[in-house]
Amino acid sequence: MTIRTLVLKKKLARAMKRAWPVPSWVVMKTKGRVRFHVKRRHWRRSKIKT
Repeated sequence: MTIRTLVLKKKLARAMKRAWPVPSWVVMKTKGRVRFHVKRRHWRRSKIKT
């Protein structure tokens, strides 16, 4: 595997982790101040620069 493909895979993996919603326990812990993920990305609406 080349360094380029490794970097690309890492970038996509990070983006996949970020696409998840905020867990319900975080909403409870912050008393509703944090309700949703501001930087949440949808796979069809916005693309990742690779």
